[in-house]
Amino acid sequence: MADVKTASIFRDHLLRDKVALVTGGGSGICLRVAERFAEHGAKVALVGRTQEKLDQAAAGIHKAGGEAVGFAADVREYKALESALRQTRDHYGEIDILVCGAAGNFPAPALGMSANGFKAVIDIDLLGTFNTCRAAYEHLRKPGASVIAISATHAFRPIPLQSHVCAGKAGVDILIKVLAVEWGDSGVRLNIVTPGPVEDTEGVRRLAPTEDVKQRLARSIPLGRFARKDEIADLALFLCSDAAAYITGAVFVCDGGQSLTGSSFALAAGARPGVALA
Repeated sequence: MADVKTASIFRDHLLRDKVALVTGGGSGICLRVAERFAEHGAKVALVGRTQEKLDQAAAGIHKAGGEAVGFAADVREYKALESALRQTRDHYGEIDILVCGAAGNFPAPALGMSANGFKAVIDIDLLGTFNTCRAAYEHLRKPGASVIAISATHAFRPIPLQSHVCAGKAGVDILIKVLAVEWGDSGVRLNIVTPGPVEDTEGVRRLAPTEDVKQRLARSIPLGRFARKDEIADLALFLCSDAAAYITGAVFVCDGGQSLTGSSFALAAGARPGVALA
């Protein structure tokens, strides 16, 4: 199903005068989060590995009436993130919101995965989230600042063909909770947004590559469909707003009830639990 943008229920200038930096912001869920923030008055810095993609995404936000700029950086490289944060501060004057959304994924059984393949996802998902938060702390240590980590239900569910992602996202969740405790007295809040399958995303295209698998997976979700990117973006928008001023260290699952059923893309594709899948 193609992505459908919906009107926001939030007031137009909810994030007026706020500056948001979004990793993974060149495409997918995180681009929609950035677009939603810009629609509500935020100035947005998009961070990703490809400058051309970031420039295209920023141009789209400008065309829609928002303000955005892109800075290329790999979240696995701490110095590169420091540079992107410094450029954002120099461009906009401050940073109020951080979205950690850079992620890696590919389906593979544990016995069919190299140590380097496993490490690659851990480095992007977990180390990348730590690097981003750690490098941004000096900019965010103030009341009203907010950090959102984009996680996945993999963090608390064993999903076949996803040992690397399950380990990485579980690490992200507990990392954010620890930082919420350690950094609470500075005023910054940290929370976790946990989507299930989201329509028109690279993740769904990779993990449910055929229409048959997509339909079976959608039927296994209690609400009968994939999430829309707007629904994830609106949840992030709420958590960055003053309405969530007393919420920190929390996990917000937006998966249509999928995680309550035990369904997953791997099972929809025919993988059998208890089989080594070598």
